[in-house]
Amino acid sequence: MVIRKIAVNTGGGDAPGLNAVLRAVTLSALRLGWEVVGIRDGYLGLLEMPPEEGLIPLTRERVRGINHQGGTIIGTTNRGNPFEFPVKQDGKIIAKDRSDEIVAAFRRHGFDALVAVGGDGSLSIAHRLCHKGIPVVGVPKTIDNDLSATFLTFGFDTAVTTATDALDKLHSTAESHGRVMVVEMMGRTTGWIALHAGVAGSADVILIPEIPFDLETVCEAIRIRDRMGRRYSIVVVAEGAAPAGAEVRTKGEKEIGREVRLGGIAEWLAGEIADRTGKETRSIVLGHLQRGGGPTSFDRLMALRFGAAAVRTLAEGLSDVMVALQPPNVHAVPLAEAVVGRRSISLDGDTIATARSLEICLGAPAV
Repeated sequence: MVIRKIAVNTGGGDAPGLNAVLRAVTLSALRLGWEVVGIRDGYLGLLEMPPEEGLIPLTRERVRGINHQGGTIIGTTNRGNPFEFPVKQDGKIIAKDRSDEIVAAFRRHGFDALVAVGGDGSLSIAHRLCHKGIPVVGVPKTIDNDLSATFLTFGFDTAVTTATDALDKLHSTAESHGRVMVVEMMGRTTGWIALHAGVAGSADVILIPEIPFDLETVCEAIRIRDRMGRRYSIVVVAEGAAPAGAEVRTKGEKEIGREVRLGGIAEWLAGEIADRTGKETRSIVLGHLQRGGGPTSFDRLMALRFGAAAVRTLAEGLSDVMVALQPPNVHAVPLAEAVVGRRSISLDGDTIATARSLEICLGAPAV
């Protein structure tokens, strides 16, 4: 595979470290004599915009000084799946497969390969495009840390740091008023952010999707703290957590080409705790705060390593792979392995054991 010009895009939700990836990809590719172009807003720059708007030449000057910046200078979207693109027809929104348009535009602009930066949704799209003839190397990005085949994704450490800082601040106000604070965190169907931030931030209760919880167990943990003279409690709940036998809580209708939105568990849980314990209870949703801001030094370095590795992988002639952290090094793994399913928390793992050792309530007894 002869490479002279590559494209790079960022898809799905943003994550701290995206700009560091773009800088590493750009500088590594320019060093090999390749041209680098960013596709704006996932694939929308090829589908919906004229080239002067949708394609951004990435030069040394363009990527200078962006390592520490949050967000992505080429934009992103979670509404632009070319295989299920929403279009209006006869007054209704339907899904249309526009992937052939992507392939045609890719070839028309002279791209030889694509570096796709994203989570499981974006990388699933990249995997399918590779089977339509576009050479692809994926870079794992998600604050949720739920991608298979990699030990860590960049963005996770920053999200946990932000969430832990929020918990540190909530302790003082909760204690001042003798309140229960229920803090909802992102993570979709896994509890990586909630568990790590909850343990680091000295939460009293941590509820994650991997452990369906019993509401009375949660309330009794709060009552026990009251009897011990601890008049306040911090409850961390992942957005995808749910009581045993119940469905996860969602917001709005599912839109074409994107996953259903999760949310609302903290507000519901706060009401239940207040009713059952008589404690004044408040709910807080951290939401997109966890995505914002500059990356931590760990995420910055991880993103740079991934970006540089992606270019090295293309130079080696590999395609349909994702660069992955398999400590201590970054390796290429098949994209099919990376998108096979979400990586959940092991209930036999050390972090769960640590939480139980610290007498943190996980909503259910150990099994």
